[in-house]
Amino acid sequence: MKVVGIDPGTAACGYGIVHGSAGRLRAIAHGWWQTAADERIELRLKTIYEGVAGLIAEHEPDAVVLEESFVGADARIALSVGQARGAVLVAAANAGVFCAEYAPARVKQSVCGYGRADKHQVQRMVKMILALPEPPRPSHAADALAVAICHALAPPLLRVAG
Repeated sequence: MKVVGIDPGTAACGYGIVHGSAGRLRAIAHGWWQTAADERIELRLKTIYEGVAGLIAEHEPDAVVLEESFVGADARIALSVGQARGAVLVAAANAGVFCAEYAPARVKQSVCGYGRADKHQVQRMVKMILALPEPPRPSHAADALAVAICHALAPPLLRVAG
């Protein structure tokens, strides 16, 4: 199973691709897209859409997975993340790729064994699980790899149901 994980955001959008086979996981690629705050929103979303569409075309994943939005005190950030999520979901839908979402606590529980792990713990555990030479950076890429790991490790029925 090949999974593209996305940590959505308009300023910084992380991605991570994980391949699972015979009970082993390995990282294929990870990174992030960054857009300028003064760039028009439609162009920022286009960057994300094209980035995700490019990953899908190149890697032909079985699923694209995202972390569910955390709605904090700042409604503008929640709206911005929601717009980025929309760009990701449309790119996957256009390619006919299954999508799933996972709560942040579930991703952390799956990767770290603790649903309230901090970003550094997530980075260290992603490094260990995927046998990477160093923790993935930036944290957006580590979070994207973590959600991909969560999906790859989920029981098969949950992988279909999201």
